[in-house]
Amino acid sequence: MVRQLWLDNDFYGNIFSLQYKTDKTQATLGGGVTRYDGNHFGKVIWAEKGLTSVDNWYDLDAKKTDFNVYLKQQTEFAEHWYGFYDLQFRSAQYIIEGFRNNPGLFIDNTFNFFNPKAGISYSRNNWKGYASFGIANKEPNRDDFEAGSAQQPRPERLQDIEVGIERTGKNFNWSATFYYMNYKDQLVLTGKINDVGAYTRTNIPNSYRTGVELQGACKFSEWMNATANLALSRNKVKNFTEYIDDYDNGGQKEISYTSSDIAFSPSIVGGAGINFLPVKKGELSLLSKYVSKQYLDNTQNENRVLNAFYVQDIRAMYTVKPKWLKEISIIAQVNNVFNRKYEPNGYTFSYIYGGITTTKNYYFPMAGTNFLIALNIKL
Repeated sequence: MVRQLWLDNDFYGNIFSLQYKTDKTQATLGGGVTRYDGNHFGKVIWAEKGLTSVDNWYDLDAKKTDFNVYLKQQTEFAEHWYGFYDLQFRSAQYIIEGFRNNPGLFIDNTFNFFNPKAGISYSRNNWKGYASFGIANKEPNRDDFEAGSAQQPRPERLQDIEVGIERTGKNFNWSATFYYMNYKDQLVLTGKINDVGAYTRTNIPNSYRTGVELQGACKFSEWMNATANLALSRNKVKNFTEYIDDYDNGGQKEISYTSSDIAFSPSIVGGAGINFLPVKKGELSLLSKYVSKQYLDNTQNENRVLNAFYVQDIRAMYTVKPKWLKEISIIAQVNNVFNRKYEPNGYTFSYIYGGITTTKNYYFPMAGTNFLIALNIKL
């Protein structure tokens, strides 16, 4: 048979905000409510033995209602010193009338969260520093609930500490941000996919991400400037259990790990760009990106990795500002100039058969050299 999987989605809502401002204080009270109506249905458009009179092979609705209200304020409490806070209450409700492969699994869950954040900053003579602490909660997404009635996902909870410093000059700027993110029940990709190629996620009881993010820019002359960014991180699962199907004895074999890398979490990500302005309205950019190796699952197994990759792009842009329009830009870009062969995504699974553990790795390769031409118009 030949099948088609369809989505018919509507998203609507309202947001609001009230702002208050004085010489030393800025405050905002806001919020919003949104509704997502998603109809998931499938059609069989051809079958070897003929079609039945059923219009839809399945027809399952899913609805999500999201409400939030927040209050945030920043106040200069001393010369060059600022304090800020952001308090949010958020409620998310899912109503899911089954899944294609599990039509009897009905979901009606409401998640209520309080997400606070507070910090302090200092700004003087082109220097700026800040420190903050926040707690954030996030509900699972629709696909996470399809795990089964006995494996329903839990919401994520994050405690985040950040410290940053920034310097701005006439022809340069740079910044550094240090962070530590401690997760409870983080939902992470495990390397598994479903039958239409969508990734599945699972809760990890305890995990963390920590690192530093660096970025900078420099203007060498009126016709040349450069930008760069670098993120160095450590992303760990504190305790993780791998389950491998055992076809020899039945059931699954359990393997425990005390501190392994989180799947799809490279420890180094960097980018750089050199921009030339040969004419007044034109710009030519040489862009580079580097991503270190990533693991396909949470076992940190060297036989289940995505190799590091480094790619370069070239972009040319010409911008004009006619009287009858705000701006028109013509953009031409060549991606992966040197035709690198690399895979930024994939999945893996393992099983035991005949006394041998077999691991299967699958990869999604990126395109070789490719190009695009774009026209941007600002009214």
